[in-house]
Amino acid sequence: MAEKTELSATRILRFGVFQVNLAARELRKHGVRMRIPAQPFCVLSILLDRPGEIVSRDEMRDKLWDSDTFVDYERSLNSAIRKLRGVLGDSQESPRYIETVPRLGYRFIAPVEEISPGETPVTEVREQAPVGAAKVVGHRGRNWFLLLGIPAVLVPLLAGYLLWSRVRVRPQPAGERLMLAVLPFENLTGDAAQDYLSDGLTEEMIAQLGHLDPEHLGVIARTSVMHYKHTTEQVGQIGRELGVQYVLEGSLRREVDRVRITAQLVQMKDQTHIWSRQYDRELKSLLALQGEIAQETADEIQLTLGSRHKPWATDRKLASPTSYQAYDLYLKGRYFWNKRTKDGFHQAADYFQQSIANDPNYARAYAGLADTFALMSSWSFVPQGEAIPKARAAALRALQLDDSLAEAHTSLALIAENFDYDWQTAEKEYRRAIQLDPQYATAHQWYAECLSFQGRFTEALEESERARQLDPLSLIIATDHAAILYFARQYDRAIEQFRAVLAMEPNFLRAHMLIYPYVEKAMFAEALAAASSWRYGDGTPVWEVEAYIYGRWGKQREAERAFANWKRGSVDRPEAASLVVIEAYVATGRKEEALALIEKSYREHSNLVTTLKVEPALDPLRGDPRFQELLRHIGLADH
Repeated sequence: MAEKTELSATRILRFGVFQVNLAARELRKHGVRMRIPAQPFCVLSILLDRPGEIVSRDEMRDKLWDSDTFVDYERSLNSAIRKLRGVLGDSQESPRYIETVPRLGYRFIAPVEEISPGETPVTEVREQAPVGAAKVVGHRGRNWFLLLGIPAVLVPLLAGYLLWSRVRVRPQPAGERLMLAVLPFENLTGDAAQDYLSDGLTEEMIAQLGHLDPEHLGVIARTSVMHYKHTTEQVGQIGRELGVQYVLEGSLRREVDRVRITAQLVQMKDQTHIWSRQYDRELKSLLALQGEIAQETADEIQLTLGSRHKPWATDRKLASPTSYQAYDLYLKGRYFWNKRTKDGFHQAADYFQQSIANDPNYARAYAGLADTFALMSSWSFVPQGEAIPKARAAALRALQLDDSLAEAHTSLALIAENFDYDWQTAEKEYRRAIQLDPQYATAHQWYAECLSFQGRFTEALEESERARQLDPLSLIIATDHAAILYFARQYDRAIEQFRAVLAMEPNFLRAHMLIYPYVEKAMFAEALAAASSWRYGDGTPVWEVEAYIYGRWGKQREAERAFANWKRGSVDRPEAASLVVIEAYVATGRKEEALALIEKSYREHSNLVTTLKVEPALDPLRGDPRFQELLRHIGLADH
């Protein structure tokens, strides 16, 4: 392959935790040199020359290969992009650095700055500090606002952030309850494939600390802290955004069967280190080490409270496997489960099953498997009838082994709600999960949703607020809060909350429910504008959304045209998998088709019918006896 080798003039660029020396063809992460093949590095250099701009595949071909070179450049370019993402720890589904622009090319989306050759990365300075020495942490990197030199870019981003900050909850300590955030432990192995280990350590530390004494110590949930995994924000700013008094941060290095972990506890009021430790252990002792770090953290925080406070209860232990291998596989399963993608769920199920095979009595692996199948079903990745029996069996086995697992009780609650339509059992299991782990944000979130489906909006919003306090940066929790406001007919508040989510992540699909409160307020033009960015995974428009909007607008001709477009592309999209289709039928006067589709969804035990009682878009059906009969069947009829 005759690859072109010209690169930009000598420049050193920095983005996130990476530093690139273009002339030396060198990529470093946290100051550690990364191995990267020549072609992926050339692709990176091309993208870095034009950050924020789309670089077409044809442009890349022209820059990477001579015109007289015979090569399958499509396959070679795909391979180079895939390898580059692997080195950066990036993904196509949730990109942090390289965005795929369908049918066009690629775009580098992270802020990029040029630095002087002698400038030392902040991460290297931190690593050189003596272990145990108290030091003031000035920042975790350069403030990202300073990287955006163009006001036209900065102003809308800042406005979006301020909108989000104004609407989202800021957790405040109640009485003498303190709040702590465990920031993502940094993976300093130089191998992105080891992210599961550092992410797993973060998650386990959250769990360990969260179980110490929920009444006096609140711990921010995983979703919110993972927002800062590749941040350059100052630690003080992070503390203010999360509303915490303490931050635990650290890093992980791994060499064969040994691991080195550094951990620092930082007090936010003066940003000083209360303590700093370095631990060198064999990997097999990682479970015990996590408990040791959690206990030292708790002890140091408690010392600041004074002797008048009672010692925190620290005797509760999380279920442990009999082998490190089972735990390692469990961590990999949770890593992929948290991606919330179809492929991620399948990989998670495989790792949880491997963990169970390694230790058939490891309850948490069964709970992870139950979570996986339950969400695969709820998100329509797998048919209900196929996934739910597996989820139920795994959750029951987990509880048979350890009845104190909040995750397993929560999975059982979701199954009772979405598949069995058994609202009493669902509520009992949610309450049990919250009793066992008051800081499990997902239990509060799903319980709030369950309450809202029954029309119990005051209770639902209170429970949703608890979830938001524990996980203030979670997009799904914030979006579900907006959905509850919509179901409660509080349309102005719902619009404000949906907009706040989209200001943070414009591509967050569920937040495009914004169209529904727009329609209820007859803001049809705004609804159409919001719908224009709603796309299926293959990039095609969601025509049934337009049919719904035009139908409610009274523009029947446009609605019929949208329906025709939908029917042409709906061959591979089963009708029962889309509530929007039902709503579009209602909006265009096709009540018989809508009722038939609802009845079909009920027979298939679809979770789509759980919103029948409260969905405003279905109001025209409420006078039909068949609709009321369906509400009785699923236990949601008014008594």
